[in-house]
Amino acid sequence: MSVPYKASVARKTNETDISIELEINVPFSLKTTQEISTGIGFLDHMYHALSKHARWNLNLKCQGDLHIDDHHTAEDTAIALGQAFKQALGSPQGIKRFGTGFAPLDEALSRAVVDISGRPFASIDLGLKREKIGDLSCEMIPHVLESFATSAGITLHVDVLKGFNDHHRAESAFKALAIAIRQATERTESVEIPSTKGVL
Repeated sequence: MSVPYKASVARKTNETDISIELEINVPFSLKTTQEISTGIGFLDHMYHALSKHARWNLNLKCQGDLHIDDHHTAEDTAIALGQAFKQALGSPQGIKRFGTGFAPLDEALSRAVVDISGRPFASIDLGLKREKIGDLSCEMIPHVLESFATSAGITLHVDVLKGFNDHHRAESAFKALAIAIRQATERTESVEIPSTKGVL
């Protein structure tokens, strides 16, 4: 059975003031909770979808310089969330390590593949066409995923396979990531580090 692991991260710069409380691998027998406030509605929506379907309890608050634009808030919350995830996961001993997720949302379909590798890398292809979804720039959506992966120290591939509605494409991508990361962090009965190197 998966066991919850917790982390707290506070990140304050001249551009953003962020606090995160994260608990991962919440058992299906328990209800998860999400309290997310970044000042950007669609970003909140994406983090909510990620945490809900990954089985996370997430409390994320951010005060950012939105009078400038959405960049610092989107990027910095993703960095802080990646840090929290890495902290909450702890030792990779006894996890599955690899995870794959497919998630449809109406006409859209996305695939995410995760390797809890200790090697930060992201390949993100969402194919978004609009300039913005709500108050979030579409160019920032793949950057959020890239920033999360880099900060978390994971390898991440996310591809939207089809779909024409950008809201659906983006949301299905975050849901696919949630499924993949939930699978990758699932605890096994093994006492080994899942690597031929013996370390991750």
